[in-house]
Amino acid sequence: MAEDQRELQLLPTSSSSWLSCHTSNSSSNNRPTTADAFESPSLDLQLSMSFQQVQPAPDCEVLDRLETLRAYEDTKTDGNCIKALKQHAAEQIRLAAIDKAHVDRMRELTRWEMELAESEFTRAKHMWNRAREEVQQAERMKEKATRRVDSMCMEITCQSCRQRFRP
Repeated sequence: MAEDQRELQLLPTSSSSWLSCHTSNSSSNNRPTTADAFESPSLDLQLSMSFQQVQPAPDCEVLDRLETLRAYEDTKTDGNCIKALKQHAAEQIRLAAIDKAHVDRMRELTRWEMELAESEFTRAKHMWNRAREEVQQAERMKEKATRRVDSMCMEITCQSCRQRFRP
């Protein structure tokens, strides 16, 4: 506040003296006429600027209150920053908790899918073993049938040569 400040003042022109006279005369009349309303001159103000340092009066309570208000606003701004940081941190914690819950859910689903895959693999392995056993049984039946056919073919062959019939 040690900088030079511009001071603006609105100064009335000389017609303001006419206005004060006119208001004292019109106070005797209770009802203003339309002619009085149009006869009053427009209020012309002159604008003056000065480049003086504005020095507050030492006993000015308004400036003290203004400084107190500014200090309060600064602490309020700091409080707002702290509040915003706390809200941001809370939001980050909330998002992290959501992400953790999502990861836990995905881990649970993955574990369930792995268990399902393991059970399907075990079932497929069991089916493979069963199919292999059935193939082995079919091969045994084939060999047995081949021996029977061979023995029957032997019967078909002539008894004198005793050669096995091979189709």
